[in-house]
Amino acid sequence: MKKNIKKDNKIINYIRNFNIKDKLKYAFNELKNFVLYNRQYLSFVLLSCISFLLCMVLTIHHFYFGAYMFDIAFILLIGSFGYAFKVKRQFIYWNTLLIIFTALNIINSIYYAFFYSFVSIGLLETLGQTGEVTNAIWDKISWCNFVYLLMPIIYYLYHRYLVNKDYIKAVEKVEKSLKTFIYALILGGIFLFCNIASLESWETQRLDQQWNREYIVQRFGFLIYQGNDIIKVIDTKINAAFGEEKALKRFTDYYAEKPEHKKNKYTNMLEGYNVITLHMESIMQFLIGLEINGEEVTPNLNKLVKEDNSMYFDNFYAQVSVGTSSDTEFTMNTSLMPVQSGTVFVSYYNRNYESLEKLLSDKKYYTFSMHGNKAAMWNRNKMHYSLGYKKFYDETYYELDELVGLGLSDESFFRQSNDFITQINDMVKDSNEYEHYMGTLISLTNHTPFDDPIYTSGEDAFDIKYHTGKIDPTTKKEIVWDYLSRSDMSLLGRYIQSVHYADKCIGDLLDYINSNPAFDKTLFVFYGDHAAQISKNDFEHMINFDPLTGEDRTTDDPLYDEYDYYDHEVFKKVPLILFTKDKKLKGTYSYPMGMIDVLPTIGNMLGIEPKYALGNDIFNIKNNNTVIFPNGNFITKDVYYYDSQSNYKVLNVDTTLDASYIEDRKKLTSDILNISNDIIVYDLIEKSKEKDGLITNE
Repeated sequence: MKKNIKKDNKIINYIRNFNIKDKLKYAFNELKNFVLYNRQYLSFVLLSCISFLLCMVLTIHHFYFGAYMFDIAFILLIGSFGYAFKVKRQFIYWNTLLIIFTALNIINSIYYAFFYSFVSIGLLETLGQTGEVTNAIWDKISWCNFVYLLMPIIYYLYHRYLVNKDYIKAVEKVEKSLKTFIYALILGGIFLFCNIASLESWETQRLDQQWNREYIVQRFGFLIYQGNDIIKVIDTKINAAFGEEKALKRFTDYYAEKPEHKKNKYTNMLEGYNVITLHMESIMQFLIGLEINGEEVTPNLNKLVKEDNSMYFDNFYAQVSVGTSSDTEFTMNTSLMPVQSGTVFVSYYNRNYESLEKLLSDKKYYTFSMHGNKAAMWNRNKMHYSLGYKKFYDETYYELDELVGLGLSDESFFRQSNDFITQINDMVKDSNEYEHYMGTLISLTNHTPFDDPIYTSGEDAFDIKYHTGKIDPTTKKEIVWDYLSRSDMSLLGRYIQSVHYADKCIGDLLDYINSNPAFDKTLFVFYGDHAAQISKNDFEHMINFDPLTGEDRTTDDPLYDEYDYYDHEVFKKVPLILFTKDKKLKGTYSYPMGMIDVLPTIGNMLGIEPKYALGNDIFNIKNNNTVIFPNGNFITKDVYYYDSQSNYKVLNVDTTLDASYIEDRKKLTSDILNISNDIIVYDLIEKSKEKDGLITNE
């Protein structure tokens, strides 16, 4: 009882003697001393925060408060461990961190300029591919990609200043490392807890799934993204060896419920035809029919889509991730999506895939691929054989007699390839083993940075200035606007010149095809492999160019056309053209379609049915198709959904969407991306073949 009375008296005395002014003064002095004797730590925090803020603004061009708070929290937490070192050593720790942050931001800044995404350590295996596109990379780099270098420089200079002022000696006399470490840890912990408390469960699920890297950076910041990426890559490697049981169950459940393929009017129509696919580098759909000064940019492709012996899909999308061209080769031939971390061609080339080449090989097709570049580029010398090609004609088979851009010109490549195909045709005719052939020609000329003089300044260079047809009364000369030759649009202008040259080479190939009876029973599949790496601003300039003034229309102009993120993504269509000389395939189709749908669509025509295809025969699903992208976005005939913003734009104003429309397609997108990733990472097609009767819907 007496103890309780004493305790109560202490509390009462404490309350009586409590002086808020003294407490505030004490807190102020503590804060003052913390700032005074922790200038190295605080300057590290400040410069790190500035560095990540710059990276966010210079890449995404937007400030995301929540993401930035996560970065600050982790800078405080990681930085606090510097107090585990003696005062003289603390600078080394913090400066090392700042250099790592600087390198990270430089790499992400350059990578985002090139791929509109953020780098993953799973891509380190692909660094060897950059040698072939060095010029393209340098074309994207600007001084602002290196502004982050100022941070460690400023930090070093500030450290030297503190040393000269005997700051280090002064701190050594008063610093209590454990107390300061706890203060810094608590401060970082408060920031982190507040941010975690604001998260929704579905946001943490996206962090776990990792496929939309831009969203993760926008919501969780650069440091959580990078840390999560490292964990996911390590986890993927471990699970690939030990953890496929759960993925195998999802895989078997998915295919057990998958409906059987339905026949349609194209079923078996081209059975027994030879097949040649033309992989057209960076050809976009907007080029088809485009005229400048009355001149067609792609006269040969225009002619092909207008003829009554071709089938043209004008609402068709590549579905690439960081593997660009190699992702398209993979998706087109397997009807699977790109892997979520790294690239299939480099990281998962040794898996057993069901492919167009293998399915046709079972029907006695001889399969081959041709590319006038190094075999090791994108690991094609290994991956092409995994896909089922029996022979790969790389640059060592070609005479490098005309170099354009990155290597052998398309004109020379097609000319020499024609001779090889003639030899293959004769071999198949005389063979008891083969009855038909299937081959892929991979073009090269139309590759960024689009700067070869043969098409930018040669005598046949396509004119990208705008001719008004009006005479200037002063100079007595025609008024000509720079238009696509302007410095701020030069990349787009060079791209159009490059495409015009590539189209000329395709025209030479088409002339050879049409004059050669050996191709009378051949299906040709012409497809753009992906959109060109050209900025949204360039296309916005092109769309809003005013031919009357030679300037861009401003926002107050009634003819100004707002070109937002959604418009830019929808604009990234590529052409798909199916062509036979006997006119069995005709018409233009505007069904939303992705590269993943090519195999089931042409497979139906050729009399093959891929069991593991995740795409659709477009003539069965038609306008009900959903085209999904590796970042979680999707497009239908009615909407484009932007996953990182959880928002969408209606494309068809006449449509009425019910409450489940978006949610159903979000789930479909998630399911397809996860099943596809499981198939690749865990080699599930091979596993299913090892276990008889695993798939039960046959």
